[in-house]
Amino acid sequence: MSRYNHPRNLTWRHYVVFALVLAGMCTAVAWLLPREGNSQWHFEIGKPWAYNKLMAPFEFPLYKSDAQIDRERDSIMRSYQPYFELQPTVASEQLRSFVLDWNSQSSELTHQNRVLRDQLAQAMRQIYLQGIASNADMNMLQADSVESIRLYQGVSSVERRPVAQMLTQRKAYLRMRNLCDHLADSLGITADRLPDISLDHYLVPNMVYDEKKSSDELDALEDAIATSSGMVYAGTSIIDRGDVVDESAYQKIISYQQALRSRNKAGKEDDMILLGQTLYIVIILVCFTLYFRLFRNDYLGNFRTISLVIILTLTFPMLTSLVVRNHFLTVYIIPYAMLPIIVRIFMDSRTAFMANTVAVLLSAVALQYRFEFISTQLVAGLVAIYSLRELSERSQMFRATLIVTATSMLFYLSLQLMQGHTLFGNESMFSIEFSYFNHLIVSGVLLLFAYPLLFVLERLFGFTSNVTLVELSNINNPLLRNLSEVAPGTFQHSMQVSNLAAEAARKIGANSQLARTGALYHDIGKTYNPPFFTENQSGYNPHSQLSYEDSAKVIIRHVTEGLQIASKAKLPKVICDFISTHHGRGMAKYFYISYRNKYPDQPVDEAVFTYPGPNPFTSEQAILMMADAVEASSRSLKEYSEESISELVDRIVDGQVSDGFFRDCPITFRDIKTVKEVFKEKLKTIYHTRISYPTLNKEEK
Repeated sequence: MSRYNHPRNLTWRHYVVFALVLAGMCTAVAWLLPREGNSQWHFEIGKPWAYNKLMAPFEFPLYKSDAQIDRERDSIMRSYQPYFELQPTVASEQLRSFVLDWNSQSSELTHQNRVLRDQLAQAMRQIYLQGIASNADMNMLQADSVESIRLYQGVSSVERRPVAQMLTQRKAYLRMRNLCDHLADSLGITADRLPDISLDHYLVPNMVYDEKKSSDELDALEDAIATSSGMVYAGTSIIDRGDVVDESAYQKIISYQQALRSRNKAGKEDDMILLGQTLYIVIILVCFTLYFRLFRNDYLGNFRTISLVIILTLTFPMLTSLVVRNHFLTVYIIPYAMLPIIVRIFMDSRTAFMANTVAVLLSAVALQYRFEFISTQLVAGLVAIYSLRELSERSQMFRATLIVTATSMLFYLSLQLMQGHTLFGNESMFSIEFSYFNHLIVSGVLLLFAYPLLFVLERLFGFTSNVTLVELSNINNPLLRNLSEVAPGTFQHSMQVSNLAAEAARKIGANSQLARTGALYHDIGKTYNPPFFTENQSGYNPHSQLSYEDSAKVIIRHVTEGLQIASKAKLPKVICDFISTHHGRGMAKYFYISYRNKYPDQPVDEAVFTYPGPNPFTSEQAILMMADAVEASSRSLKEYSEESISELVDRIVDGQVSDGFFRDCPITFRDIKTVKEVFKEKLKTIYHTRISYPTLNKEEK
């Protein structure tokens, strides 16, 4: 059995919550996956067909390409004649207004003025007969390259009118303005004798675009365009593996995909695809669940942990589906290696590998070029796990990103060479598609965002990364700095314990940084009453004024007070657990034994002398309990020899084991033996006997 797979008290609620989270994410992935059959083949004109021989399973039309349809549409646009309605009342109303305004504005209506007025009115009538269109309508006609329009009036017959004969309001005004100036000069009328009117007020559009009739006409023309140019009969070979995809084969494949989508929409194929995808997802997720049940049963009892793993694992298949559905570049820009990196930092390598494998297999459902995708992403994930086993500096993330990106590019290059590509294309071989290397580089850049994402996940799910632990272990942290000033003896004790715990954790494969940081804060509660603890006393012992019960309460209270300080400082829960478990359910033995010796005949309330606990439930917490007791007791040794140190370590650790302090944590007897050896070596180094330096004899005068 795995050392981490120790039994947990899992209730039916754990399984219900786990099943609900799993079912919700499974539904989301199945809903987002494309259900277009083989519509996601990856092929390009001029490139070899990388899949098996494709045969037409049924008869389908050979659709024209978009370029062909666009050319035919451009051709019919030259014969397209939009409809305009001629409004004769506009001309009569504007001419009447022009004559009335001219007469009212003229100071004296001389013969020359009447001639000028009549000639301008006649010119305006001719302009209206030619037709005035709005600037917007004329711009539309010119943009569509329309040569002529269909002009109708009421229910009368339709007249064809060339666009070149139509006028805009501006052109009509310029023509009238020039005519007015020319006639005024020829009649000898000066500008001060002309009426104060503006000709453009009487030149308004009398040809109005009829959108409905024009749209019906255009639809009729487009409906006449044939979308297909032939048929592909059942059993016909479309393309064989290795053949170059030319324009003809490309259009056949596209036509087959369109026909397949039409059949899926018309029949039940789409439902069958959905059923198959759902079964595929369920089987993979059941296997993932079995992994947790067999190897990491402790995660199943932790809602935060299992939620993070499932959400991260299923997020990448959903991103893949969105990219494929929206045809956004390529899935190779998605940083799949981010998943194993995050899971490895927060959990362990085995779970990171399993999560990466599940995510890649689920993502591959949306793709047709599955082999190269699956193999590339699995290799990238393995390299990510190996290159970033822990994260304590930003440079480590940058280095891991470079390694993952370089490995992915090299591995993809190997796949291309295996398929017969070459670095420099020639007549018989095909050059490598280097655009995918650019996508892998983009993916590597996006992989760097895993670093800030870690802090977001820490806040959302309550995890603590090594980066945070390193920051907390800085002795300039306000809590540690205050501890060093208020209780220097406790601070030195915590430093020694952290060194012992970190080295022991490293030896047995536990989280050494977590053990170090937890050890630094385990006695933070002693800042409330420093003189009551031996390491901070300098001659005077305040316990001499207290009873054994009160002294025990003061000593035991440093655990609860430490938790209060940690809560106020918002320390991570994983650090608070070290504070509460470093004495477990042990007793303040000095005061308990002293009380029993002084009052042998009186009953003892053991709860008064017992720490609140709980006992350690992780390997790191067990190491801290051992290191704390060993380091504190080593200060009371009268003689620091190899035998005395070894006897002290064995006695204290074996006593803790026999008291059952480590029954709830995944630490083995072999681990405990290794931890004891580490403690012995470290303590012998700390308390080694120094040689005596000789003194210089004084010469007699």
